[in-house]
Amino acid sequence: MVGERRLTLVPAGSLRHARRMAKMEHFEIPADDIERARDFYRSVLEFEYEPWGDEMGMLRQPDGDGVDGDLHVRGPVTHPTVVFTVESIEDTVAAAVAAGGEQVGDIQPLGETSRWVYLRDSEGNVIGLFDERGTAA
Repeated sequence: MVGERRLTLVPAGSLRHARRMAKMEHFEIPADDIERARDFYRSVLEFEYEPWGDEMGMLRQPDGDGVDGDLHVRGPVTHPTVVFTVESIEDTVAAAVAAGGEQVGDIQPLGETSRWVYLRDSEGNVIGLFDERGTAA
């Protein structure tokens, strides 16, 4: 039936944690030459570019739809990375370690209200985690 909603029942005890599912926050693309990379993503994918200093900027969707990302000077993580918003970096890192992953580096503050960290998944891929618990958390 059109417009009909379906309810999916989850068996009792199947939810291991009472936490909100992570959602994709943004992507990160490292570059050896920021201007060259900026021009590439403008011409190929029509991203708008908002500089955040000499070594970083945001790639934005021109229509505001979709996921934005950052373009930054290549550092220790040398490949594109997906970053997820989570309720607690510590809890998520602990779950990752229990599942065969590992934390990569220290949890870093991002302004006064946010933090981020990288982790390596069970397959060796590096992903980012972001939360809004503040630097005092």
